[in-house]
Amino acid sequence: MQNKHYLALLFSHILLGILIFFVPFLAKIYGFAILGIGIFIVMMTKNKNNEVLYVCSYIVGSEVFLRMTDGSPNHEFGKYSIIVFMLLGIMYSGFSKFATPYWIFFVLLIPSIFIATDAIAYDLDFRNKIAFNISGPVCLGIASIYAIGKKITVSEVGDLLLLIGLPIISMAVFVSLYTIDIKSALIGTGSNSDLSGGFGPNQVATILGLGMFVFLVRGLLFSNSKLILLLNLLIAFYFSYRGFLTFSRGGMMTGFAMIGIFIFLIYFHSRHSGKIKLNYLIIIMSVLFFLTWSYTSFLTDGLIYKRYAGQNAKGIEKKDIFSGRAELAGDEIEMFLDNPFFGIGVGKGTEIRTQKNGYLTASHDEITRMLAEHGSLGIVALLILLFTPILFYFGNKQNIFMFCFFMFWLLTINHAAMRTASPCFIYALALLNIRFDEK
Repeated sequence: MQNKHYLALLFSHILLGILIFFVPFLAKIYGFAILGIGIFIVMMTKNKNNEVLYVCSYIVGSEVFLRMTDGSPNHEFGKYSIIVFMLLGIMYSGFSKFATPYWIFFVLLIPSIFIATDAIAYDLDFRNKIAFNISGPVCLGIASIYAIGKKITVSEVGDLLLLIGLPIISMAVFVSLYTIDIKSALIGTGSNSDLSGGFGPNQVATILGLGMFVFLVRGLLFSNSKLILLLNLLIAFYFSYRGFLTFSRGGMMTGFAMIGIFIFLIYFHSRHSGKIKLNYLIIIMSVLFFLTWSYTSFLTDGLIYKRYAGQNAKGIEKKDIFSGRAELAGDEIEMFLDNPFFGIGVGKGTEIRTQKNGYLTASHDEITRMLAEHGSLGIVALLILLFTPILFYFGNKQNIFMFCFFMFWLLTINHAAMRTASPCFIYALALLNIRFDEK
């Protein structure tokens, strides 16, 4: 991609974030435009070059931005859209014989759905509750069936990552404009929605952490000039700055884990001259990280350090450093032990906790939720998700992104479940047959 085209894409999305902030109605147009243009592209091309992956990449990057600006036609727009586009992709391009484990995965989900139709109280609108809890696994399963074994080059993966990253730029601009005075929005060491565009800090940090990884990869692998390299690194570390300010740790720690794995892998596979260049880049990135962290700590009067240290605003260590997630996970494990065979049914966990606590409490951990709601079948389903990408990797060792994508899914579902489409789609990308040679 020529530098001028790349710069045009970046600045157009900066402008998009500014426009939607000042003219909120544009978010609705933006949301419907993504869907309409995406359908047009896939139908016109008949998915000859895996266009559904490109459309879904952009949807993943824009999902949280659309939610925070009320631009989504539906709260589950991201997951539902990906399901539709992946089904279109399967219709046009078929699927691999290697997809069999994911068909089994679907079968394992069915019993708890039937249990839920009897178990969930009708006055809680059980159909919506089932759809909310099952949409993530279904999205992941359909995306995996389409993606596994699909041939794609490393440069095309770079394009997919760019499409994920572009709308995150718009979101970061919107979030920055939402709260100009950082100090006035500080409320302690808890997750901060005012510094997250008025939206859920967990979801915002998750997508900013992913964006941080995207532009660091773009910088290291797909920069054709020093200017573009520097620009990509600056975007990546601006995302880290805004991610720190959400005071939500899971998404940022996930992003840094992905970056660590990626740098290790490319360093391991590089020749001596490549390692020397990478050493310089690692030093530059370390300096940028130190400056970003130091500035954020200064701006927050040290609160960000206390947040990551598990302390409150007074510097006293919190009794529960996981913000209540451990208790939720413990409850779900108890539900599994009480119903070990078929589980309690999809969505039943939320109902039980609501009745117990008197307020709505959704699960943050997809693993314990699967255990509670699907029982022993959930264990088998999780084993399929855990081992299929790893086994598939041994026949596709050119996929240098596999462990990064897999780690994003695994860590994200442990702190944010599958509330967004990102872990579902990124997991599917780990199954691609990525090659260095051109098609």
